[in-house]
Amino acid sequence: MVAVTATLIAFFAFVIMRVTTPQMTTLFTDLSTEDSSAIIKDLERQAIPFELRNEGAVIMVPKDKVTRLRMKLAESNLPKGGGVGYEIFDKSDALGTTSFVQNINHMRALEGELARTIRAIDRVQAARVHLVMPERPLFSRETPEPSASIVVRVRGALDPQQIRAIRHVVASAVNGLKPQRVSIVDEAGTLLADGATSEGDNAVGDDRRNAFEKRMRKQVEDIVSSVVGQGRARVQLSADFDYNKVTQTSDRFDPEGRVLRSSQTREESSATAENNGQVTVNNELPGQQRNDNTTAAREQSKKSEETNNYEISRTTKTEVTEAGRVNRISVAVLVDGIYSKNDKGEMVYADRTKEQLDRIAAVVRSAIGFDQKRGDQVEVVNLRFADPPSVPAVVEPTGLLGMFQFTKDDVMYVIELGVMMLLGLVVLFMVIRPLVKRILAAEVVPASAVPTLAEAVEGAAAPGTPLLPGGAVNQIDVATVQGQVHAQAVNRVGELAERNPNETASIVRQWLSEEAQPA
Repeated sequence: MVAVTATLIAFFAFVIMRVTTPQMTTLFTDLSTEDSSAIIKDLERQAIPFELRNEGAVIMVPKDKVTRLRMKLAESNLPKGGGVGYEIFDKSDALGTTSFVQNINHMRALEGELARTIRAIDRVQAARVHLVMPERPLFSRETPEPSASIVVRVRGALDPQQIRAIRHVVASAVNGLKPQRVSIVDEAGTLLADGATSEGDNAVGDDRRNAFEKRMRKQVEDIVSSVVGQGRARVQLSADFDYNKVTQTSDRFDPEGRVLRSSQTREESSATAENNGQVTVNNELPGQQRNDNTTAAREQSKKSEETNNYEISRTTKTEVTEAGRVNRISVAVLVDGIYSKNDKGEMVYADRTKEQLDRIAAVVRSAIGFDQKRGDQVEVVNLRFADPPSVPAVVEPTGLLGMFQFTKDDVMYVIELGVMMLLGLVVLFMVIRPLVKRILAAEVVPASAVPTLAEAVEGAAAPGTPLLPGGAVNQIDVATVQGQVHAQAVNRVGELAERNPNETASIVRQWLSEEAQPA
């Protein structure tokens, strides 16, 4: 009885504690030792229960308090992420601080803020940033370039695009820092980005091409899948890019579009006389009379010249073609056939018609901006896929489940409570009920303790003689027990007399024939 009672008390105590214990959920994960210690102190000060997991990196708190705790801890700048940010200047004494200390604090704050920013990227668990900001030496015309080194702890592996994103984020946050001067190393010592080499234009061009191909492939796959069904089409797209930068200048003259710019006119006239006489000195002296008989022949000439200057229309055109032109696009589309059910309920495959394939090809050409002069190619092929289409049965939650939208944690909590209640009912009906019934039931004397007919008669003749076996009754009222035994003996004698009347008559005759014994 003591063991059963103790077991029951322990069981119900466990059930009550388990039911009354609040449901725990995650407050923060991937915490550093400093942040975990500060958060635990704050929770203990507020008397809030918590659990530590993963060596203190994960803190669990009651589910109904997680939102309020996160907002409360955010007011205290927790978690800090294991680094020091710009909050280092909140409690500093600016009066007694030298410029050297201020520069060091600014460097620490910048490194801490960059580490927090990098940790916000997916797959990055922790990060440390080291910046080198050299000062310009005296009497030097050149300023050394700054550099940075980053050590990250990641889950899995980082994509090349994520690595370039980290380099550009750090370079944009530091004045004068170039992405090529940023080195990245993971926790295994693998060099992810080398700060000694420069990033060429090919890498940038590859990014542009990959982004273009991904975008176009998604557009084509979406439009084809809407026709043939989700998952029943495969699209491969390849784009040929030209990364050469071309600058072209051309001059064009229009002879019909001339304009008079200037006009110049020039006229000349001259006259000459012919003397048929002799040429003498007297004739050439002034004041001398000429011979009137001499006939003078005169010759006159006139010259006119006009010059017109015209401006011819001229067009100067300069074209600059940036790198990244699309030279050619090639698209290959593989579509599955048509599946239908026959009379037996089996899936039957049928090829698509040529008209359907031509329509799909026309849609694909319109989606990619097909240009035949550019040399684009589009191929649509119908082949049977290895896996037949499967239609998943998606059942939307209705009724109470759809109304309340229970989460997985809520369902598990209800199941746990149901199991606890079931175990409690089993213990109640299988252990407690039989035990209580046995305690409250009247004590039944075993058959071996009931006397025979002769013993009952002798006991009736001698009331003072105890009839219980052993002759000793512990902790029980003797008179009550004797009265019950006598009543049972009388009833037993009556039953025996009714069943054996002959034997009863012989016993009575024997008693009558015996002599009375002295008292």
